[in-house]
Amino acid sequence: MAEENYVIEMRNITKQFGNFKANDNINLQIRKGEIHALLGENGAGKSTLMNVLSGLLEPTSGDILMNGQKVAITSPTKANQLGIGMVHQHFMLVDAFTVTENIILGSEPSHHGTLDKKKAEQDIKKLSEDYGLKVDPSAYIRDISVGMQQRVEILKTLYRGANVLIFDEPTAVLTPQEIDELIEIMEGLVKEGKSIILITHKLDEIKKVADRCSVIRRGKYIGTVDVKDVSSQQLADMMVGRSVSFKTAKKPATPGETVLSIKDLVVKESRGLEAVKKLSLDVHRGEVVGIAGIDGNGQTELIQALTGLRKVESGTVTLNGKDITGHKPRQVTEAGVGHVPEDRHKYGLVLQLSLAENIALQTYYKPPLSKSGILNYNKIDSYARKLIEEYDVRTTSEKAPAGSLSGGNQQKAIIAREVDRDPDLLIVAQPTRGLDVGAIEYIHKRLVEQRDKAKGVLLISFELDEILDVSDRIAVIHAGEIVGIVDPKETSENELGLLMAGYSLDDARAELQKAGETNE
Repeated sequence: MAEENYVIEMRNITKQFGNFKANDNINLQIRKGEIHALLGENGAGKSTLMNVLSGLLEPTSGDILMNGQKVAITSPTKANQLGIGMVHQHFMLVDAFTVTENIILGSEPSHHGTLDKKKAEQDIKKLSEDYGLKVDPSAYIRDISVGMQQRVEILKTLYRGANVLIFDEPTAVLTPQEIDELIEIMEGLVKEGKSIILITHKLDEIKKVADRCSVIRRGKYIGTVDVKDVSSQQLADMMVGRSVSFKTAKKPATPGETVLSIKDLVVKESRGLEAVKKLSLDVHRGEVVGIAGIDGNGQTELIQALTGLRKVESGTVTLNGKDITGHKPRQVTEAGVGHVPEDRHKYGLVLQLSLAENIALQTYYKPPLSKSGILNYNKIDSYARKLIEEYDVRTTSEKAPAGSLSGGNQQKAIIAREVDRDPDLLIVAQPTRGLDVGAIEYIHKRLVEQRDKAKGVLLISFELDEILDVSDRIAVIHAGEIVGIVDPKETSENELGLLMAGYSLDDARAELQKAGETNE
């Protein structure tokens, strides 16, 4: 019988770390010219498998074949030589270099031993035109948008001659418009005969772009399906191993007294420009207020000002009627604020410390975790074990470094730490960024639980479906100002999109009416 020749075939791949099998006997077959999605929960082993394919890790056992021939991919350089390129989730770019310098880094064209930058710029210009990846070759990385930086990463792999491109969670940092552009780029690459492996857990993206989808669960291969033959619900159930709900079950909110009141708040960003401009907003007990907006419209500065991480220029922040404007982070948390920060690595965790130490970060200086300034590690560890169990944090032990956990489990640990302190106001920023449907469902349930305990929840997210699903009121922020407050039951993604682009509520509604759309 004739065997189909796959451009990449991974056979019985196992990757062990100590006693832990991140990949357990996985098979994966990629056809030429297809977009093949690799779907799995956080920590399921998707990135490990792709790190094996791209030469960053060597498999404990198993074989990799390219076009039917066995290959040994011992390093990223070897993967590049074989035509395999990876576009990482966290871009590997040098801020102080130009687009061209980043693309040629490590494979510089030279003419009689001197760097031929002219030729490089011409090659890159041609490449970017061929694939519809418009970038300015002479711009500095620090000056271009995240979407543009991603294009540079893609060009970097194409410049090195990649025929198989691995995209690791490529849409996690993009706006809805940039996501549409990326989808077009991917379709263009496939038309040129490239093959794409798309690591993701966003089901709507898989339905939109992928031809086939392979599912991994807890390190094991579950199966491969034709995307057109399955529903998003079936994919979600395959991935999590049970039936998943996309809608958060909740009863109508019963808002009580005001817990947070922001009046005429002005906050500057790092260059000294106003990022938050005379912003006013109230959050009541027993409600979730969602803040919707495109990244970079003052959300980060707003949260940092509320939690004591950034200076307030003018205006007031009151919590339970007490003025906490300009208080230090510990004074803010002591006053009754829980904070799940948007960048979990920078502000949420100390990655080198153990999970137990991270869970104790907000309370280590109080009994029972310490006495007269001396830490009680037995108490710290047992407290962590209790929360790990309660919040289903998947880890080898409470002593494992926080950096060794998957993103979803890091996030659950932060939420456990903040919610367990029982704050009056919970500020959560991007709580499910980069998480899978199982973890998202869990975290949303926890936020609604806090609301139902008569706490106030302020949710900042770039995911519109998350804002619509969890919020009781939605405040839209544009250029540092609240441009409208809407009821999630009476608005639509299109209306929110127009508000996010800076339309006033009346103009947005007039625009939608003109287009014959209503919010029904």
